[in-house]
Amino acid sequence: MLLSLIVTACLLQATLISGDTISVTNGGPWGDWGMTEYCPPGTYARGFNLLVEKPQGPLDDTALNGIELYCSDLTTIFKKGTISSTKGSWGGWTGERWCPSGYLTSFSLRVEQPIGIGDDTAANNIQFRCSDQTILEGNGGVWGGWGSWSGACQLGICGIKTRVEKAQGADDDDTSLNDVKFECCEIW
Repeated sequence: MLLSLIVTACLLQATLISGDTISVTNGGPWGDWGMTEYCPPGTYARGFNLLVEKPQGPLDDTALNGIELYCSDLTTIFKKGTISSTKGSWGGWTGERWCPSGYLTSFSLRVEQPIGIGDDTAANNIQFRCSDQTILEGNGGVWGGWGSWSGACQLGICGIKTRVEKAQGADDDDTSLNDVKFECCEIW
């Protein structure tokens, strides 16, 4: 019991980034990497929301456009910070998803690989594993397939960096969000 209280007290102070980055191998190839954003000191990513464009029929589809992480300490699920990196400009927010307890530790991306002539969408959806082993799947797009799981951040995810293709113009194919990397937390 005492050891559990000490570990919890230490985790509440986790504010540094360990320098470890988790990523997946199936991200899309287009766009530029944005700036990394970090959770406020003493918080972890415990929930998320997705910016998703619904299927557009015969028009250009982009699917996943952005990811927001919700940072909180381990005593509450009230947001103490919202972080994101670069986002696309299409779609709407699909609804918050929270770990029942604990924090986000790893992820998997659903990505449509380049199809050549046609409508590419790149990243479509994301799922996270929580420290309590719950898996939270986003309400993203339906194209492509799930890749393998990333490595795990043992003390939680504290930072996000996205790769987003800027708008290509009226006659070109847009993909928006292509890939994402997350930074791991560290105890000091």
